[in-house]
Amino acid sequence: MAHLLTSSPLGTLIIAGNGAAVTGVWFEDHRYFPTDTTLGERVEPGQDSVLDAAAEQLGEYLAGEREDFDLPLDPAGTGKQKKVWEILRAIPAGSVTTYGAIARELGKPKAAQAVGQAVGHNPLSMIVPCHRVVGADGSMTGYAGGLERKRFLLDLEGYDPVLEDALF
Repeated sequence: MAHLLTSSPLGTLIIAGNGAAVTGVWFEDHRYFPTDTTLGERVEPGQDSVLDAAAEQLGEYLAGEREDFDLPLDPAGTGKQKKVWEILRAIPAGSVTTYGAIARELGKPKAAQAVGQAVGHNPLSMIVPCHRVVGADGSMTGYAGGLERKRFLLDLEGYDPVLEDALF
């Protein structure tokens, strides 16, 4: 395990990996920040090609030059969490969905709260776009990186809540 620090318009990002895949991306003040064991040793740019690729792609995304990521991923989580995270990856940039819609897609229509827990514990911020999930009424709900960052990311992607009114 190793991690790399990189600056971004949203503050310092901590990108972790296991040598073969990215295992996490967090903000310094992330609500569910990982342990030192999860992060591993700190490396500098040029020392880990997977982390370097992640930093480059995150930079492109935050500059509005990329919508999707092409990185090997290996997040730690339960089978149920990973199913939710797979659904998150299918949400197109500039669009949103709700916790309830994800629960229905999983065949568990009463599991919106459990979906919310899985979304909140997503270790791959931005790469697995948990910021694209809103409340049942379309409201901006919690984001482990902070609501200001969530708004920034949705604005960056061109999300227009007025156009989404028909969903809610």
